[in-house]
Amino acid sequence: MRVLGVDPGLTRCGVGVVEGVVGRPLTMLGVGVVRTPADAELGHRLVAIERGIEEWLDEYRPEFVAVERVFSQHNVRTVMGTAQASAVAMLCASRRGIPVALHTPSEVKAAVTGSGRADKAQVGAMVTRLLRLDAPPKPADAADALALAICHIWRAPAVNRLQQAHAAATAAPARTPRVPRTPAVPVRKVPR
Repeated sequence: MRVLGVDPGLTRCGVGVVEGVVGRPLTMLGVGVVRTPADAELGHRLVAIERGIEEWLDEYRPEFVAVERVFSQHNVRTVMGTAQASAVAMLCASRRGIPVALHTPSEVKAAVTGSGRADKAQVGAMVTRLLRLDAPPKPADAADALALAICHIWRAPAVNRLQQAHAAATAAPARTPRVPRTPAVPVRKVPR
């Protein structure tokens, strides 16, 4: 399975491609950051992110795209930029028919480190170890993108099985188990 992980952001949008399957060593195919100038007009920044993600999709041809699910932060402006960059990534993948999965930061941290409360340094260290890298990818947005891809590779098989089971259960009409009929037994009256 080849997954493009996207850690969305307007100034730095982390991207990383990981290939592998559960139970086998994973391989990093590429990692980087799509950057936009903070003083540029919003529309131009979104177009730059789109172009950057399209280049990654062209070069690596992932089977899935895993994007960090936007969560509430104290700074509304930051959340809006993150959500907009996230939407661009989802749009680019969907336009090509590539399935998109959203993972929360705590899901990603738990998958990679074992703790949903891990800090950036712990995530970077585990990504380095899991992908057998010489050093943690810099900046942290790049390491987070790889962590997203790893999380999806490890979680997707279980999630797919659950979705298939749910689809099968809702698609098939509910059947009442058949109870075999017993032949009627004639009732005999017993004299008193």
